[in-house]
Amino acid sequence: MLPESGEAQPIATTPVSPAMAPATVRIRHFWWVTIGLIVADQITKALVNSALGLYDSTTVIPGFIDLVHVRNEGVAFGLLNSTNLPYKAAITTTLALAALGGIALYARQLQPSEWVARLGLACILGGAVGNLIDRVRQGYVLDFVDVYWDMWHFWAFNVADASITIGAILVFVDLLLVKHHASDSV
Repeated sequence: MLPESGEAQPIATTPVSPAMAPATVRIRHFWWVTIGLIVADQITKALVNSALGLYDSTTVIPGFIDLVHVRNEGVAFGLLNSTNLPYKAAITTTLALAALGGIALYARQLQPSEWVARLGLACILGGAVGNLIDRVRQGYVLDFVDVYWDMWHFWAFNVADASITIGAILVFVDLLLVKHHASDSV
């Protein structure tokens, strides 16, 4: 109802700071991180696939980093890579889907304000989906970063693997170091 003067009265509003942005806007940013990591992973794998033949390598930093073209038919860190299991691609794909289910369950427990954990989960999700795309499409994951020192070599990895590792570190940092406020005081 308008006042008798016929003029509308202004509604008092409180400015919203970026820190108090709606939860859906903040959560949307994490979906962009996830999608960006999936795209970066798939592009880098396509570039390596087109530039290097299987088992070929090129030096990036002598004595430290090479780009290689290897296939990981196993799971994390090459586990099950050399085993000859029937339906190995189906087993590794099922394990990846189970991990995605675990990520989804954990994500449901987080509050929108827990941005460190959410960023970590976005990285883990992007990496897991990037590798899952390879497993479903090809039956293996293309790994291409070879970090080494003298005769010691770390497992070859890719952008998805690096994203999963960084995401796991962020989740652990959130769990161990970030102080969360209890919603109900005791």
